[in-house]
Parts: sequence; C-alpha cells; structure tokens
Amino acid sequence: MENKQRGQRLTQYVTDYVVFDLETTGLSPVSDEIIEMSALKVKNQKVTDTFSTLVNPGRHIPYGATAVNGITDNMVKDGPSIVQVMKDFLEFAGNHVLVGHNIHSFDMKFLYIAAEERLGVPLPNNYIDTLYLARRCLPQLSHHRLVDLAAYFHLSTEGAHRALNDCIMNQKCYEAMAKLYKEKNPPSGLICPRCKGELVKREGRYGSFYGCGNFPLCRYTRNA
Repeated sequence: MENKQRGQRLTQYVTDYVVFDLETTGLSPVSDEIIEMSALKVKNQKVTDTFSTLVNPGRHIPYGATAVNGITDNMVKDGPSIVQVMKDFLEFAGNHVLVGHNIHSFDMKFLYIAAEERLGVPLPNNYIDTLYLARRCLPQLSHHRLVDLAAYFHLSTEGAHRALNDCIMNQKCYEAMAKLYKEKNPPSGLICPRCKGELVKREGRYGSFYGCGNFPLCRYTRNA
C-alpha cells in the first residue's frame, strides 16, 4: 500500500473520534504482534460505544511484555486472530478520526501492518496523537507519558497498561487538554484550502498571520 492511502496526523481538536490503544509483544511493529486492542467511540465529547478484545498473536508472549501489561499466553490462547480483530476494529472505527497517545511513532505502525499486510486494505483515517498535544498544551511538564497527564489532571491511573483502561484515561486527558488548546488557539472558523484543517492565528516576525493547524504536515499560510 502506498503512503498516500494513509491518513494525516492532525493537530486540531475534534469532538467526534475513536480513541484507541494497543498492547503488544514488544516494541517492533515488524517483528512483534498485537495482543490486545481496545477503543472508545466518542460523539460530542461523550463515549457512545466500546470495543475491546485480546488477540492471539500466534507466538509466545515474552516475559518483559507480560511484566508491563499482565497479559499471558493462557489469556490469549482462545482469542481471535489479528485478521479478524482488525476487520472488527475497522468496522467499529469507520471514517472517524483516530486518537491515541504516542500513536504516531508506535500504534499506527502496528495498525498499518495489520490492515495493509494482513488484511490487504488501506487505513485512510486521519489521527491525533495526544503526545504532541500534551507537549504543546503542557510544556511545563518534564515528561508527557499518559500517566503523567492523568496525574496532572488528577485522574486515576489504576489499571494502566491495559488497553481499555488506557483508552478511558486518554479520552479524559484529551478532553481536558482540549480546553487548554482552545484557550491558546481560539477557533478562527477558517479552513485550510490544501488539507481542510483549521487555520490558527499566530504571531510571526512581521505580525499576525493564519497558519494551518496541521503544521508541519501542511505549511499553508495567509495574511491575517
């Protein structure tokens, strides 16, 4: 599959989305496998549906992975394959924007392999990585892990590193950060003609201008 069939990483806030999380056998999208996939469908900032399943990776789960997420070989032995799970997830997600933490460099790579190589279909959904949003909204934090964000917003971190619990935690953090984002980036109501992202008013060397909210993926600008 060519990259042009993949969605873009967005930076603006959206009210309707699917927040998801994966647990895997390790850190490599090429040599490791998904062992749990969970997601929440959100409409107008409210959770309307839930998706969650263990996945049989067809291989032994290393001790190091189990030590992090608590998932064992016995727990997944009767689980569905990634092919079936990915079919169900794509149906659940539809054309919604996907939201997750650190997904640009991790989870999306696993999803692309599962969709494109295992299932033979593209994954064109745009997505929002809350790690980037956190760095922008909370620059004063020394770390921007999901548990760090939850602690900042006084949210429970119980059950962290299980996919569904992380989805619930991240959805709450995303909505909390959205308020900070709106304060720093008041909506302009203007749409980028190139990528359809929202234009954000910024201050530059020569005064005010509008730049695409999807910068640096889109570098469109116009005079304020």
